[in-house]
Amino acid sequence: MGACSPPISHLLPNPNKTLITVNKKKPLFIIVSSSSKPQLTIQRRQLLLLSLPISITTIQLSCCSGSAVAASIFDPVTDAERAASSEVSRRVAEAVELLEKGREFQAQGDYVQALKYFTQVVREYKDFALSEYARVGRALALYEVGDKNEAIAEMEDVSISLKGSPEVHAALAAALYSDKHAPVLAENQCTIATLLDPKYTDLGYVKDTKHWPPSLVQSLQDFITLS
Repeated sequence: MGACSPPISHLLPNPNKTLITVNKKKPLFIIVSSSSKPQLTIQRRQLLLLSLPISITTIQLSCCSGSAVAASIFDPVTDAERAASSEVSRRVAEAVELLEKGREFQAQGDYVQALKYFTQVVREYKDFALSEYARVGRALALYEVGDKNEAIAEMEDVSISLKGSPEVHAALAAALYSDKHAPVLAENQCTIATLLDPKYTDLGYVKDTKHWPPSLVQSLQDFITLS
């Protein structure tokens, strides 16, 4: 048996040789990439990113300079409109000054001078809303100087244009009761006045704070006491 056994030394692996096995089901793919291409791409991206802020800043500066030029050229207000606005401001300042002078004379008890200034505001600046407040002062001054019928007519007119002004309604209530002998109408006006401001039933308030003339204060007292 030993003589018939074939030698098997040629079947044993040779330690000096490398055994290579090939997987036929799963072939081996070897991908060779060039190292120069990624580096070139990265460099291009870096250059692009570095150039962006400069481009954006340039655009912003261009836009700002363009806006500044446009703003300096375009002016929506014409010279005529600017002159008209200046004229209105001047007239308003004059009307306010006259109104304040009338109130100063009213506070001093000089109702003749107060009537003069209030009347000037009403006649020369009737296109301004503040002339309605001058009409209130004018009505109070007219009542004190003795022209009570015109004073009441002025109060009635202003009570409509300045509806919601407690002073006008309170003064009209006092005048209607004392001079027109109309207690019902006076009560209606007093109700409106006291709902808006209850202080107008205080004689000290209308005398010392609102500077009503003595004759109108007396008329209000007569109405409150029903005398």
